[in-house]
This record gives sequence, structure tokens and C-alpha cells, in this order.
Amino acid sequence: MTVQSDSYATSTPTTVLVTGATSGIGKAVALGFARNKSAVAINGFGHGSEISAVLDELKASGATKAIHVPSDMSQVKDIETLIITTQNQLGSLDVLVNNAGIQYTAKVEDFPAEKWDQVIAINLTSAFHTIRLALPMMKARNFGRIINIASVHGLVGSVQKAAYVAAKHGIIGLTKVVALECAEQNITANSVCPGWVLTPLVEAQLTANAKRDNVTNDQAVHNLLLEKQPSLRFVPLDELSQLCLFLASPGASSINGAALPIDGGWTAR
Repeated sequence: MTVQSDSYATSTPTTVLVTGATSGIGKAVALGFARNKSAVAINGFGHGSEISAVLDELKASGATKAIHVPSDMSQVKDIETLIITTQNQLGSLDVLVNNAGIQYTAKVEDFPAEKWDQVIAINLTSAFHTIRLALPMMKARNFGRIINIASVHGLVGSVQKAAYVAAKHGIIGLTKVVALECAEQNITANSVCPGWVLTPLVEAQLTANAKRDNVTNDQAVHNLLLEKQPSLRFVPLDELSQLCLFLASPGASSINGAALPIDGGWTAR
């Protein structure tokens, strides 16, 4: 049996990469690590001024360093640049949070092939590439925390979301394999599975639902939550951030390969 180093047993991770972190869940997670005095790298969409504002917010929240690395997460070369730049500028990569994702809805027979390929590439394949590229450094340091933002749709299905559901189920499977392969090297991999969270993606869906059903936005919110989420409230971004911080903490070192619902009771039905 290999005896593993405990040099990180009581330390706080200091370098973090969060993909898709210029808004929504990714931004909230990045801010959580910033408040924990980590150095934070992000990638994500946005104009220069918007990205600068996010970086300023990260620094004001306590990040020892904050950088943005432009990357198209559907392109392997861009992902390679993202990981190399993060490691070079932050000095290491302790925590990898795969959050980048997109959505497209249609019935299976109407689902455009190019949209399927795009959703799978960004929601699943990009996480494979970030993980495979980050692992060598994590293994060299005998420490790493990989947190994949999956979804409740990694555990259950919904109509008209074939590519998204397939990708999120795939993320959970990928997470389990990484957890098993790295279990003796002080590297953990876990999936976080949020239910409805009020992100820009969901806001757009609510607007479309209100228009489709000819109801107010408040009624569209109620209808959306009533169908799936027994708590009848959106999962707060801060709760997601706190869960990710816990998974990166010493107290979670034996949580490995888990798919953790944070869904207001959605998957309890």
C-alpha cells in the first residue's frame, strides 16, 4: 500500500481554475474561493469591460491574484492554453472547477446534429480535456480537487434536453472514473448536481415560458418550480459556492466520486 503525503491535510487550496465563470454559478464559485484568499483563474464569455469588472470583484473579495484566460471550450488547443496559462501564472493548480456549459432544447427527432455536437463538446468533452491536462501537475504535487458542476439532469431526465442530459450523465460517469484512478494520490473528483438556479440561462427560459403561456414572469417562476423543485425556491448561488468550498476543504478528503444533489428535493420524488 502506498503511504500518501499529508502535507495538504490542513492547508487551504490556494490556486483555483473555474471555467464559465464570468456569470452565474461559475462566478459565484469563483467569488467563494476569492473570499477564501485563493488565487483564481477564470474563463468565460464577456466584453473586455465586463471581464475586467469580474476580475476587480474577485480581487476586492480577497483573491490573492485573479486572471482571465480567453478560451473557446470547444477547441482542444484553447483548453491546453487555458491550463498551461493558469499553471504558469498561478504557479500550480490545486482546484479545478468545470462549470462551462450551454443549453439547447428540441425533441430528439428535431435536434440539429451541430447543436448536439456543440453541447457535448462544451458540457462534457471540455471537462475531459481540462482534467487530463491538470492531472499531471496534481499528481506531481500529490494533491488535487476536481469539482464538476453537473446538474440534477445528470441524475434524471427531462424532455427536449437530449444533449444536455446526455452530457451531464456523462460528466458524472467521468467523475467516477477519475475518482477511482486517483484515489490513492490525494486527488478527489466529485460532481455537484444543482436543481433550478436563477442564472442568465434560466432567466431566458423563464422569459420564453411567460411569453409562451401568456402569464406574468412571477407566475412563470412559480410554474417552473412547482413542476420539479419541492422547495419552491431557486437554489441560492451562495449555497452552491459553499458546497464547492467544502469539497475542496480538508474535511471533504474522503468524499470521492460522489454526485451530490443540491436541488431543493427535486430528486427525492
